[in-house]
Amino acid sequence: MKLLTRSFYERDPAIVAQELLGKLIVRQLSEGRMVVRISETEAYYGRGDPASRAYKRKTKLNWLMWRKGGLAFIYMVHGHWLFNVTADKEGRPGAVLIRSAEPVEGLELMMKRRKTADRYSLTTGPGKLTMTLDITDKFNGKDLTKPGELTIAQGENKKFNIVSTYRVGVKKDLTRKLRFYIEGSPYVSKRD
Repeated sequence: MKLLTRSFYERDPAIVAQELLGKLIVRQLSEGRMVVRISETEAYYGRGDPASRAYKRKTKLNWLMWRKGGLAFIYMVHGHWLFNVTADKEGRPGAVLIRSAEPVEGLELMMKRRKTADRYSLTTGPGKLTMTLDITDKFNGKDLTKPGELTIAQGENKKFNIVSTYRVGVKKDLTRKLRFYIEGSPYVSKRD
């Protein structure tokens, strides 16, 4: 599978968030490979974005948002790891949260790992996604443009419409709609 290049990620986070839709997260485990198609994302910026981890300043938690685009940025919220990808050029904080995805390959392994036969509950939410794919902070800072246990690949060029809404669970948000998902996909965390 063809991995996404650095130049793909080093753009405005809202553009990266939209163009990640339909791309493939590839997770290689000793038991086998799992592949999911990204169906829902959210874009985050730095100063001026009250919902961002980088809203106030650079910290031990968010420093990756100032690095080059294409790095895994993983942190815990409410006991669940969240998988983000850094976006924009080095020095400008930005990231995209991967909220949901559609299982493509390794469904049996996903169901076994999560002890469920409901394919729709495996990856429809950022915490469920990381549990199913075993994405933890061990990947924090991993360069997703290079081969490894966790990557994002091009995938098929399927046509779909994109729905944009306000971000989920955000108390203070921007006036821009920065949550994006594939219209009609059953693999989204929340419908508006």
